[in-house]
Order: sequence, then C-alpha cells, then structure tokens
Amino acid sequence: MATVCVEAIIDVPAQAVWEAVADVAAVHRRLLPGRVARARVEGDTRILSMPDGSEIRELILAVDHPIRRLAYAVTGGQRLPLTYHHASFQVFAEGDRARLVWLTDVLPHDQAGAVRARVERGIVEIKQAIEADRAH
Repeated sequence: MATVCVEAIIDVPAQAVWEAVADVAAVHRRLLPGRVARARVEGDTRILSMPDGSEIRELILAVDHPIRRLAYAVTGGQRLPLTYHHASFQVFAEGDRARLVWLTDVLPHDQAGAVRARVERGIVEIKQAIEADRAH
C-alpha cells in the first residue's frame, strides 16, 4: 500500500483549525470552498457534491477530539481507479499556529502520484480557506 503524507503550517491556532476539520458537514464552506459545492452527512457517511454534480462518498471512521484526528475512507465516487482509499487529518499545535498533517493510504500503488498531486493542491486550498476565514 502506498502512503501519501502532506503537511501545512497554518497561521491559525490549532484548536480553530481542528474545529474546521472536525466540522464534517461543512467541508464546502470551511475547508474546500469552490472545490466542493455541498456536503451532507447521512449516519456515518459524508456525501460531497462537486461543482460538476458528481458525488464522493466517505465513511467517517473517527472524529477524535482529544488528539485532533479525523479519519475517513472513500467508499464511492472516486475519480481515480483506486481499490482502497483511507485518509486522516491530524492537527498539532506549533506555538500560535497549527501543523495540519494529511495522510492517505491508497491501492493500487501506482496511483500514489496522482493522489499526491490532489492532496498537495488540496492542503494549500485548505490552508488558504482557514486563514481567510480567521482573517474575517
């Protein structure tokens, strides 16, 4: 299994970053506005509606407040030819800032490069969205 790890330092306190990440029904507003049009939660499943109308289904596996960790698995709608996709976000305090770590495990291995490109772009967008929200 291939693991992709990306990190970003966000100029916002860790607790505020965690609150945005843990708000699983608000991805479209708090983390990826523009990339995700809508999000809704049905039981343990989060459904992300994309601007083109497609949907991605994610099973929310853990929202662990004490260690600021969110884990999920993509179960449907993935645009890449993946047979397995599990990811987690974890937020760490770095003084007055936060370090956001996004780990993604994928199969098949040869899709790691495509996944890396997406999460590298995504973490930049998340950083921008959280910092812009905090500035307002």
